[in-house]
Amino acid sequence: MELWLALASRREVRDYAPTPIPPEVELRILDAGRLAGSGKNRQPWRFVVVESPDKREAVAGLVYAPGNVRGAQLVVAIALSGKGPASLDAGRCAQNMLLAAWDQGVGGSPNGTPDSEALGELLGLREGERAAIVLTFGYPARPRDPAARPAEEWSARASRKPLDELIERI
Repeated sequence: MELWLALASRREVRDYAPTPIPPEVELRILDAGRLAGSGKNRQPWRFVVVESPDKREAVAGLVYAPGNVRGAQLVVAIALSGKGPASLDAGRCAQNMLLAAWDQGVGGSPNGTPDSEALGELLGLREGERAAIVLTFGYPARPRDPAARPAEEWSARASRKPLDELIERI
């Protein structure tokens, strides 16, 4: 998929089809996270892939939208170490994974938690790590064809503030 079309057409997907994600697609998603830029190239992340049904159910109980986890074919928690800009690095990592997934026709959604300490404990995070975000992935239950319209039309239809409200030139 062309990059601008991927950026313009990607939407959060929270309803997933029961279709498994092939291992090579899963690896591409995870590798996209690995390739994200980070401050001073510290790469302060680790990916915890939640496969156990019991662990998934427990993770579902610790995010704001449990259904996202319950329906997903792939659940990835980004474990982060460090402070300050490390949070930005986790966001860059997550966005890479979400875009790589969309490029493969896989939808995704970030899932926050009201209790990152409990989530970190559940995931068995190491000393000094915290759960930055839980990403859920799966093929959309209602497929969307990015090529059905040009990127400019996807952009115009996005539920976002108009660009002229966001830009200030000084």
